[in-house]
Amino acid sequence: MDWVNALVQGILLGGLYALFACGLSLLFGVMRIVNLAHGDLAVLAAFLAYATATVTGVSALWATVVVVPVFAVLGYLVHRGLLERSLAAGPLATLLVTFGLSIVVQNLLLESFSADSRTLDVGSLVSASLRITDDISVSYLAVLTFLLAAGVLVGLQLFLSRTQLGRIVRATSDDPEAATLVGADSRHVYGIATALAFATVALAGLMFAMRSSFDPNIGPSRLIFAFEAVVIGGLGSLWGTFVGGIVLGLAQTVAAQIDPALTLLAGHLLFLAVLAFRPQGLLPARSM
Repeated sequence: MDWVNALVQGILLGGLYALFACGLSLLFGVMRIVNLAHGDLAVLAAFLAYATATVTGVSALWATVVVVPVFAVLGYLVHRGLLERSLAAGPLATLLVTFGLSIVVQNLLLESFSADSRTLDVGSLVSASLRITDDISVSYLAVLTFLLAAGVLVGLQLFLSRTQLGRIVRATSDDPEAATLVGADSRHVYGIATALAFATVALAGLMFAMRSSFDPNIGPSRLIFAFEAVVIGGLGSLWGTFVGGIVLGLAQTVAAQIDPALTLLAGHLLFLAVLAFRPQGLLPARSM
């Protein structure tokens, strides 16, 4: 039963990793941008929700309703103000810009909130669980995170494949010049894609903050997990991102069952193995 429990917990943990990774996958799929500030933006969302809940007295769940739309707007502004300028200069410029954004966000949080750890208070939900057997129980919050990740990925896939704006995003990703010739404003389209990516990373940061403590310095570790999930699943594939997150979560929980010291190492070794033997990822990479 211990192994069954490890598998269940790994799948649920993978949902969190997939939620972290979907924004990173979206930005890379649409604009070929690797956002090095991804993890720090998730932490920024957590601190913004914490500050909102502290100042206004609303619950963390209501703070989430405020923070996610704010981050969508922030994403659009960041693209138009920073990323748009760097795209014309090439991929190295975007890496440097997002790296600089990461440093700024991290130091801003340290100055504003200090290095102390915090958590988002969601009351009894944080400890509530469903007991399946005497040896297996699943956290309601973990299940909610997994379902949310699946819902976000399904929503993004439907948006990109079934809506007019989504088709424009995909067309602009495939050939920006041709899309411009038929009337698409690539700057606005890329801004919409960045807004969606920022909204999803905010949601991931908030779900993580409800499940665990957070501080201004944990952004890079969140970025690593998100990046590993994207690469394991397959660059350019949203469903690959979901699968990659689950596989990464399973690798960590199964390794922890053998030896807790192997938890993080197992995920990193799996990432290296995928790069070495199947660099295209577990699912075929395809354009957004």
